[in-house]
Amino acid sequence: MLIQSRTKMNELLAAVLDAHGGVDRWRRYENVEAQIVSGGGFFPLKGVLQDADARRMTVSLQEERSSVWPYGAPDQRTVFTPERIAIEKLDGTVVAERRAPKDSFAGHQMSTPWDALQRAYFNGEALWTYFTTPFLLAMDGVSVEETEPWHEGPEVWRVLRAYFPGSIETHSMVQEFFFGDDLMLRRHDYSVNIAGGFSASQLTSDYIVADGIRLPTKRRAYTRGPDRRPILEMLMVFIDISDVTFA
Repeated sequence: MLIQSRTKMNELLAAVLDAHGGVDRWRRYENVEAQIVSGGGFFPLKGVLQDADARRMTVSLQEERSSVWPYGAPDQRTVFTPERIAIEKLDGTVVAERRAPKDSFAGHQMSTPWDALQRAYFNGEALWTYFTTPFLLAMDGVSVEETEPWHEGPEVWRVLRAYFPGSIETHSMVQEFFFGDDLMLRRHDYSVNIAGGFSASQLTSDYIVADGIRLPTKRRAYTRGPDRRPILEMLMVFIDISDVTFA
């Protein structure tokens, strides 16, 4: 996916991308690999098992594609694209697949059970979104605008509202990204459309630098209340990231 030219970018977004390593460096990489550990209260609601084992995540940076291994068995991995979700053996043998996977979520609510392919789809689109943020916001077809700042205690966070095209599979078509004085991501708001559209706020922290790219290694997603604040007693998803390599 092409990155917009700097002359077309929102001023805040251009500064954010520079602070995260810069567009020129980002364009040199094709993928990122990392170790992830995830869990939270969301997965029991969906009737899927979520253990504390570490997994390897691979995310393509220039197209919407991702994979996690192992998945369901030591010799199995997922392969996600917007058009297809699959569980494969490491040699490429297909175990299960679904075309137009998003259609399978029609009518789903927060507690509607998921099958293994639906869980794999959620993982694929969510982690692709997280690992490509904030460069995702400058991809062709994505438009952003700066909205009113957010006051968090003594801090003032600047907010970018992003509008995504239908060609990108992500949580929702409108999302908000909150940046601190250092231009690092503090919070990410969205609706989980494939689970009834409930509102979520994801808090991000513990930034690292990997191959010149800055990214947070702790993500904590909570349901969001009517006051637009995360309900900290309702941790839906946590993700811990380590051993990150851009290639």
